[in-house]
Amino acid sequence: MFTDPIADYLTRIRNANSAGHLVVDIPASKLKKEITKILYDQGYILSYKFEETKNHQGNIKIALKYDDFSKEPVIKKIQRISTPGLRKYTSADSYPRILNGLGISIVSTSKGVMTGKQASLQHVGGELLCYVY
Repeated sequence: MFTDPIADYLTRIRNANSAGHLVVDIPASKLKKEITKILYDQGYILSYKFEETKNHQGNIKIALKYDDFSKEPVIKKIQRISTPGLRKYTSADSYPRILNGLGISIVSTSKGVMTGKQASLQHVGGELLCYVY
């Protein structure tokens, strides 16, 4: 059993990116599905598909996105911030700027999982899950 399933999710994406894989399979959960939707909406992944499995947990198939000319992955870095051993929270008015506004922070708030910019506009604080750029 994983002690940190979100870190496992991010590591699978990071490893598939560095190996040059086109698709990565990840065991599903509600939080992972929401993070996947955010990555798709922000343009970091090409597409995704939720599949049901026999054990009813499900799988997430993520098609990774690469640059057309240089063939480098779009996700340069994906980093876990809040861990089970050390939770990192932020208030509504102090969200960090990632790579001077070029990256995103993914935040778990009381109104759901969203980017740091969306959470700042809705004026809600939350737990910083990860940075992506």
